[in-house]
Amino acid sequence: MTVRLIPYLVMDGNAKEAIQFYEKALDAQVLFSQSFGEMPENPEFPLPSEAKDRISHATIKVGETEVMLSDTFPGQPHQIGTQVTICISTNDAEKAKKFFEALTEDGQVGMPLQETFFSPAYGIVTDKFGVTFQIFTEGRH
Repeated sequence: MTVRLIPYLVMDGNAKEAIQFYEKALDAQVLFSQSFGEMPENPEFPLPSEAKDRISHATIKVGETEVMLSDTFPGQPHQIGTQVTICISTNDAEKAKKFFEALTEDGQVGMPLQETFFSPAYGIVTDKFGVTFQIFTEGRH
């Protein structure tokens, strides 16, 4: 079993620009980048044209450390100062569930832990101290 804590930066439509900036400023390497337009389509939620080029998820590597980034979806609130979250990445779905449940104590669930197209168990929770965690289970279904 592995567990890693990864800084996660939530940008407001300028994640591509931030990635390019960190490539130059920090010698970052892009490990993965996907726009909302490149994600599998959901017929129940058609993608607005202004969202297509925004980054849905990216991972860059700075030295030995990975940093994840994404843009907000158009219309989602974005507040400077709260755009840094922590992604807890594990390859153990039971451990992910344990972390998620523990962090919800006196906290607030942003997205229930659930299976997604990119993770067998993913959820978002803000703990009682106001720290937002994204719980990500590695591996496809």
